Amino acid sequence: MISFRSKNVPPSPIRRLIPYAEEAKRRGIKVYHLNIGQPDIPTPEAFWEGIRKYKEKVLSYGPSDGLRECKKAVREYYNKIGIEIMEEEIFITTGGSEGILFIFFILGEVGDEFLIPEPCYANYISLGRMAQINLVPIETKVEEGFHLPEKKEIEKLITKKTKAIIICSPNNPTGTVYSREEINRIVELGIKYNLFLILDEVYREFLFDGREWVNIFTTSFPMDRIIIIDSLSKRFSACGARIGFIVTKNKQILSQLMVLGMARLCPPTIGQMGAIESFKKMDEFMGEMIEEYERRRNIVYEELKKIKKITTYLPEGAFYTIAKLPVEDAEEFIKWLLTSFHLNGRTVMVAPLDGFYLSQNKGKNEIRIAYVLEEERLKEAMLILRKGLEEYGRITQ
Repeated sequence: MISFRSKNVPPSPIRRLIPYAEEAKRRGIKVYHLNIGQPDIPTPEAFWEGIRKYKEKVLSYGPSDGLRECKKAVREYYNKIGIEIMEEEIFITTGGSEGILFIFFILGEVGDEFLIPEPCYANYISLGRMAQINLVPIETKVEEGFHLPEKKEIEKLITKKTKAIIICSPNNPTGTVYSREEINRIVELGIKYNLFLILDEVYREFLFDGREWVNIFTTSFPMDRIIIIDSLSKRFSACGARIGFIVTKNKQILSQLMVLGMARLCPPTIGQMGAIESFKKMDEFMGEMIEEYERRRNIVYEELKKIKKITTYLPEGAFYTIAKLPVEDAEEFIKWLLTSFHLNGRTVMVAPLDGFYLSQNKGKNEIRIAYVLEEERLKEAMLILRKGLEEYGRITQ
């Protein structure tokens, strides 16, 4: 029999409709994928240079906590942005998702509670179910750009079982960047209730319109209760490398990370080689990459404003946005786009947002759009979405 624990893990809202897209492709339809945060920007040459530097004849196991050279590169990067850490305070993971799961296992007993703004990165929900912890949603709304509620509203959610607050900024799936004042709300509550603060900063550099990144180490939050989850997937357009890292000054957490790391042996060596060189040369490509995403953000926002009866906002970072559509069920609309609609042999795939919510029956008419295509293809994809909504409205009235 299949375990309840396994069956309790939901399918990914980002990937669960892929069979419909694959069937469309078999019919000769070109599908523009705006459902998944897979950048089309070429992986920087520095990454490939790092891999070519690997000259060993045997691809052997590496250290469970990561190659020393990789940890050194991460330390130098963090020191450069104003976070003073040591190499022993870094743990290299097999992607950021493994880091999330490891921290859930280490901090949470079965049934413990972790607060997180919703909608949230869908894998938090899946990984939380695996670890058998309870993720408690902090409500945010599309009409408010998904910014945090007042401190008293968050405080109402804290119980004796609450162990941590999770913050992702710039946010996936909303593109929201929390202000210093919002971060201070979380800091004050974390200190008052002696909570851990888990910061998902995978999109740290992806800030638009001159916005500020808030360095948590410049606040009064206790350093030994801060855990940073990070990854090179988006920063270096290298999702398949599967290299992430955890940064913390908590020696107990680091000790337990090593135990869990030993159980999975080691993070990928080749990906770490690419990371080493990329961190050294990231100033050569990051600025241009961020400018490209900001242009794409502007295109998506302007195109969405042309669509009648939708609710949206201007995202502040990352490369995602949310739109509330004039449909009852966004997933059924997406299926229809893939099975019954095309514009000159082309259609578009987005992600239904209900799977990014912890609360039941939320996000049913919302979608996440990942603006990860170059500008002309992105414009065409948004035109297809607009025309598709117009046609869908006519046939479902």
